[in-house]
Amino acid sequence: MEGILRRMLLTAVAPIAWGTTYYVTHAHLPADAPLYGAVLRALPAGLLLLAVRRRLPHGPWWWKSLVLGVLNMGAFFVLVYVAAQLLPTSIASSVMATSPLSLMLFAWALAGERPGARPLAGAAVGIAGVGLLLLTGVGAVDPVGVLASVAALLSASVGYVLAKRWSGEVDVLASTSWQLIAGGLVLLPAAVLGEGAPPRLDTDSALAFGYVTVVATALAFTAWFAGLARLPASTVGLIGLLNPVTGVLLGVLLAGDTLTGRQLVGLGMVLLGVLAGRPARSGARGRSRDGGPAGADRPAGWRRLGRSSPIHAGKPE
Repeated sequence: MEGILRRMLLTAVAPIAWGTTYYVTHAHLPADAPLYGAVLRALPAGLLLLAVRRRLPHGPWWWKSLVLGVLNMGAFFVLVYVAAQLLPTSIASSVMATSPLSLMLFAWALAGERPGARPLAGAAVGIAGVGLLLLTGVGAVDPVGVLASVAALLSASVGYVLAKRWSGEVDVLASTSWQLIAGGLVLLPAAVLGEGAPPRLDTDSALAFGYVTVVATALAFTAWFAGLARLPASTVGLIGLLNPVTGVLLGVLLAGDTLTGRQLVGLGMVLLGVLAGRPARSGARGRSRDGGPAGADRPAGWRRLGRSSPIHAGKPE
């Protein structure tokens, strides 16, 4: 169990880092260039990881990288940006907070991971907690923004499950770099045609993009895909609920926001939901109770992020 908790903590690096991008984007990044914003986030991060790993795609990984890059980075980044521009942050974040359920369903359909009672209960508690954290009285809601948010949710859910299913074929650093580069390259022509010249960056925005590229993208996605490779998708989806929690807490620390009693209850419910969904081993062999592959809590697998791992006995992970 200690190994599982350690792996959960490492995976949590991703949603916590992503949660900080709300503040960084609103405070320091240009608001009128979503395509270039996605390109400048994905492509440099992918090239950085490629420089570290120094491995190019091979065989079917040329098309797999393209598929994952479009689903997890290219389309997702743009759709999230559009949703953020058209919807109040509370609504956009609340729609994305349903991702644990979406990820569980797609993992069941595409990877054979049937969700157990504990992660389903954890998802219900956690999503309710996000609602208490974020939902306040709002005016009219733009339906296009809602559609963009739902499309982003579905795109990422399918992409994450496919990344999990193919995770045994190559190491995490390599596959993450290929996805980021593919997503950035797909978006680059669209950015040139749709937005013209790249936005001018001053020192402040350049440093902000540097943070988003290195921490909130390269490091975060490596941690996320490593978690998907070694934990049940249901557990990883619940860990993702730390994303809006981080955004709310940063608002308190940096923007002078205050937490109401209702929000404190919501915060506690989110943390309870994440912990409730942690995998429990049912024995030395077979699958975990929550649908994870046997051996999913072996620490050695996590430490080999930069090395290839064997394909899991013919079963998708």
